Amino acid sequence: MDKKEFQETLPKKRISAGMLILDEEGRLLIVEPAYKATWEIPGGVVEAHESPRQAAIRETAEELGLSCKPLRLLAVDYCDENDERTESLNFIFLGPVLTAEDVAAIRLNTGELLSYQLLAPKKAARLLNKKLRRRVRRCLKIVNKKRCLYMEEQQPM
Repeated sequence: MDKKEFQETLPKKRISAGMLILDEEGRLLIVEPAYKATWEIPGGVVEAHESPRQAAIRETAEELGLSCKPLRLLAVDYCDENDERTESLNFIFLGPVLTAEDVAAIRLNTGELLSYQLLAPKKAARLLNKKLRRRVRRCLKIVNKKRCLYMEEQQPM
């Protein structure tokens, strides 16, 4: 068995990448997916042969029509397998601050999203599912710091 054949036998993890995007007023951009009941930050699944950063850029462009380059990595969260999900790695990047012109340029991909909102971070976080809410709240605390969080099950290590 060669090296690649061996590597193909190793476990695989789901990977997601999202972008924490604030506007000039400090409001958090959240999106309402068409395929689930809870709100999200822009982002999604990392595809084969795609880096988490590339996925965050692609997903933001696909969902909102915005060309956003992440400023830096804010956090990585490892989640173990449970009855509902396989194990995963979840990356959150800090996006650029949106201007009023950027917000006016948002074009929803109606196949994926029903709507978006810019809300005060605390209010926005209440609309997210429990795991994402914890990730986002921890990320908001370090937005202005030169730090990156490593978490397991949304708990900093």
